Amino acid sequence: MPKYTKSTSTIALMTATLFFGNAAFAQNSSVFTDEIIVTATKKSDGENVQDTNIAITAIGADQLEAFQVRNLSDLSFKIPNVQLDEVGTVKGVANFTVRGLGVNSSIPSIDPTVGTFVDGVYLGINAGVVLDQFDIDSVEVLRGPQGVLFGRNVTGGAVVLNTGNPTDEFTFKAKTAVDSGLRGTGENYLVQGVVSGPIFGNLKGKLAGYYNEDKGWHENLLDNSNFGASETKIIRAALEYDGNEGINILAKLELGDTEGDGPASQNHPTEAGPTAGIPALTNPALGFDRESFDFSIDNRGFANHDWLQGSLRVDFDTEFGNGKVTNILGYRDYSLKGSSDIDATPVGIFNGGVGVEQDQLSFETRYNGRFYDDKLDFTTGFFYFEQNLEYSEQRDVFVSAAGSVFPFDGGGVQDHHTFGVFASGEYDVTDRLSVNAGVRYTEEKKEADIALVASVLTGGVGACIITEGDDRSSTFCPTTAFPDFETDNWSPKIGLGYEVQDNLRLYGHWSRAYRAGGFNLRNTALDPTDPLQSPGPFEDERIDNFEIGFKSEPIPGARINVSAFFNDISNLQREINVPSPTTVVQQVITNSADAEIYGLEADALWPLTDNFVVYGSVGITEAQYTDVFVNLLASSPTEISLQTPALLEAAEDLDIPRLAPLTANAGFTYFLETGFGLATLNGNYAHRDRAAFTDNNLGFFNAQDRFDASLGFDIQDTGVNLTVYGKNLTNEVLHGGDTVLSSAVNGTFSPLAKGRVIGVELNYEY
Repeated sequence: MPKYTKSTSTIALMTATLFFGNAAFAQNSSVFTDEIIVTATKKSDGENVQDTNIAITAIGADQLEAFQVRNLSDLSFKIPNVQLDEVGTVKGVANFTVRGLGVNSSIPSIDPTVGTFVDGVYLGINAGVVLDQFDIDSVEVLRGPQGVLFGRNVTGGAVVLNTGNPTDEFTFKAKTAVDSGLRGTGENYLVQGVVSGPIFGNLKGKLAGYYNEDKGWHENLLDNSNFGASETKIIRAALEYDGNEGINILAKLELGDTEGDGPASQNHPTEAGPTAGIPALTNPALGFDRESFDFSIDNRGFANHDWLQGSLRVDFDTEFGNGKVTNILGYRDYSLKGSSDIDATPVGIFNGGVGVEQDQLSFETRYNGRFYDDKLDFTTGFFYFEQNLEYSEQRDVFVSAAGSVFPFDGGGVQDHHTFGVFASGEYDVTDRLSVNAGVRYTEEKKEADIALVASVLTGGVGACIITEGDDRSSTFCPTTAFPDFETDNWSPKIGLGYEVQDNLRLYGHWSRAYRAGGFNLRNTALDPTDPLQSPGPFEDERIDNFEIGFKSEPIPGARINVSAFFNDISNLQREINVPSPTTVVQQVITNSADAEIYGLEADALWPLTDNFVVYGSVGITEAQYTDVFVNLLASSPTEISLQTPALLEAAEDLDIPRLAPLTANAGFTYFLETGFGLATLNGNYAHRDRAAFTDNNLGFFNAQDRFDASLGFDIQDTGVNLTVYGKNLTNEVLHGGDTVLSSAVNGTFSPLAKGRVIGVELNYEY
């Protein structure tokens, strides 16, 4: 069972300052009293967040600006029981966790537990999710399974991003900022602009641009060079036609690319000594303190992303049920090439290259209307999704017997098709009591050809050496066709809502959702005939969720929301990382256990005066394995297949990876009117408990105690805002992962996130 790792005084501090509301707040007090309208419930005109019967946090554009949110990870410490972290192996790859449900993988064929949706379009892979974001109208984070309205792969929850729409009046916004760790490393510069407004008649448009140059926050102690540099360019365009007869057409297009260094790989010591024949690693860079940012690597690596994505949304009103029909067509073409120093040492023992090519096409059409004297709010529709994946991986591993580096390549291709139909309704039994129910039926098929490491090794080195420039491809590797993965399932939901009074709502529901099974395109199965080491197919993961909660507004502008949940998980999918004598680390993906996760979360916001607001949150989560099928204690590939009752029973005492027992934060916003404009002071403290990373619990995430602050000033009647800000002022060390490597390396692969950042930002709006 997880244990709290922080002192009683820390927990008392968080409890005393109560719960957290909806992230940061803008420099205008009206943001606290205005309704927050969310789109995630898929009702025609949106819905007040306080009227929804789900646990949801909605963060508007002004709030995002106030806390200098540059990507989704910036929200990771601002919502209870939510971790929006990236894996770190390759920059930009999300490993989001909600209520203890998350993944530990950069493999694109591994479906997430938390789905990400941009302008109503589902992003089919985790790669490219944690990249720079700008021009965002809102971010909505839904906690708990959302299978009825969003389909599979939302067992933990959903993150919904809505980018800016064209405006009715001409507007121009510009921003420039510079920040740094103030520790002798590089600065981070950005500039962005948005112009929007009417074109002619009922047509309006928007054009936005973003440029970011990061000189690198980290320092590589091997040569004392700046590390972590990147350059990002994004262009967005949108056109909207608002017809006179209830027709609205909205088209959006985004083109972007980013390129930069690979991960800042830190190595931590392990008890095992070096293997005979491996060069002695006498460099003092080995064995760094995991509470430091020190590292020393010989392979700078790289991470290059390119993408083109767009959506076409057509809404039209219909007299049937006084409703609306919504059609959303989405497309994405994404490419990633990267290289990482996986041994995380100044000696070339294990360097990894990766390539991802993805294109996806999706279409959703739905109807929402009201019937039976306006008592029934009904939504129905269907969804189609297809994507093609190409994944390639190159490993350059030092082989002691040969006294040289042995390269082998692998990966695979996957074709993926999903179809779903859904219906959901909320019926008002009385003026205060409502019943809500829904169901979704899904069919899914995946076909995969995979190049196994066993085939590569027996096929000879020459069969798979592909090292032309930065290109990574499995074209020349022998592949094996695996049986197709096919599944169909029903995701139902039923619940109640009751308005005790106008400012207090109770709700409760049961729902079922699935995380899709599939294939492991990573080519590390030494024995593909072993069902536990085979790349697949593995089966669906199922979750039954029971939740109760209340939402209240005790006084105008105040909110107190509380929810309790219980999740019963069957066929839990796990990405099991273990050291390997041949490939340094092997990742096995299989249905490993049944488990239970339960907890409590609360958030609140309270205006103490007209210009002083406090807010906070707390999330408490407990978990336990109820039945383990695989030896999660394994520390080598051969041990995974050991299925003795004693080992399986002992594994039930392990912590579930990425589950932090306690998350909490507390903050304030203070407004001060001056003769020259409005000054705004923000402060926010956040805590996250230590959590396991590897299934055998040998790798883990550090506990976090972070403080962010900003001081902004709106210069009166100019449209200019100047803000000085600091992020992670306590300089906490956060790793994307903590993978234990073989004794050939004698350590871990633990990519570092940025630490303390201090900067200044200038905004102009016309």
